[in-house]
Amino acid sequence: MGLDFSDKVAIVTGAGGGLGREHALALARRGAKVLVNDPGGAVDGQGNSSAAEKVVREIEALGGTAMASHASVTDWAAVQAMVAQVIEHWGQVDVLVNNAGTLRDKSFAKMELDDFRAVLEVHLMGSVHCCKAVWPFMQAAHYGRILVTTSSSGLFGNFGQSNYAAAKMALVGLMQTLALEGAKYNIHVNALAPTAATRMTDGLMAPEMLRALRPELVSPALLALVHESAPTRTILCAGAGSFEASHITMTRGVHLSADNIALDDMDLHLSQQWTELTDRRDDIVPDNGFVQGDLEIRKAQQKLH
Repeated sequence: MGLDFSDKVAIVTGAGGGLGREHALALARRGAKVLVNDPGGAVDGQGNSSAAEKVVREIEALGGTAMASHASVTDWAAVQAMVAQVIEHWGQVDVLVNNAGTLRDKSFAKMELDDFRAVLEVHLMGSVHCCKAVWPFMQAAHYGRILVTTSSSGLFGNFGQSNYAAAKMALVGLMQTLALEGAKYNIHVNALAPTAATRMTDGLMAPEMLRALRPELVSPALLALVHESAPTRTILCAGAGSFEASHITMTRGVHLSADNIALDDMDLHLSQQWTELTDRRDDIVPDNGFVQGDLEIRKAQQKLH
């Protein structure tokens, strides 16, 4: 039967094609009313098209309910108007899927700063705008499910994508903090790192790889992350029918006592203990940013006793 979204209203950005289209269709098939957002255009954000309307017609052909928005997620006023449109027509917003993206790949040495900023504006600030616009409505309803789209490029790095990787890892930090701040309002926030063949990967993969990486194989992860039963603060990787969880961990590390080691010698001792410092046995996934300081203070205190 699948997960039920029959009483939910969803906004999906960048939903005119690729992953966003599949996310919008999947939500609509499960019964959600869907605002399909896409300004249209090419991968680099240039040009215009009626992509959003086409997806709306697909959803309506399935018997679903949808409407289109051409707002650019980089335009705060336009994003506010988009959310107001949803509230006016459907009275609520339960799910936000931040999927809009752009690519301007080039090695860091050759990349223009304008191309760096442009990618940050779409991925990071676009998600910030959308989260900020829906946040008060989700707080008032004491319910919300928000997804940001991260990437293995951000989590692990990728040659030629310093701008994209920086934006995608920034979204993980945004997700971690919004999940903490949203907890008392039943707002769950998660991150999805998809591997899928879309317009952004055209010409980069062999035909058999393209078939294995069909974008519709990622959408089950999306549904699980924005359903009422969804977890929060999860980084889920998905592609080709496989699903993995990614974690930002911290090792137990070492403590160098300033009482026993001169400050001028501490860097040498640190280098000498690098293997122990980076040993991942018993590493932890911190609950929040205070865990690092707490661990360091406790280790220092233990040395005093």
